[in-house]
Amino acid sequence: MPYEMMREYEVEYASARLPDSEHWAAMLTIYGPSRNPMHRNCVFPMQRVALDAVLTSAAQAEAEARKVAQQMIAQGRQHDLGG
Repeated sequence: MPYEMMREYEVEYASARLPDSEHWAAMLTIYGPSRNPMHRNCVFPMQRVALDAVLTSAAQAEAEARKVAQQMIAQGRQHDLGG
């Protein structure tokens, strides 16, 4: 599962093959800052994003999830990021 820091957020993105399909789902989790270095503060639990996109490979799904994370963080959508 690819992982990277975007600003103060830890972002994990993944792909999952859709059942009975040749397409893939883009999956995203975002963790926010935490006062305890031993605890991750999940502000956007693992869920499918980019529901309208038709994704034909795992790499394409992960790239789409990363793009969604970048957009969410850039927009500073506090209600989506738990702040």
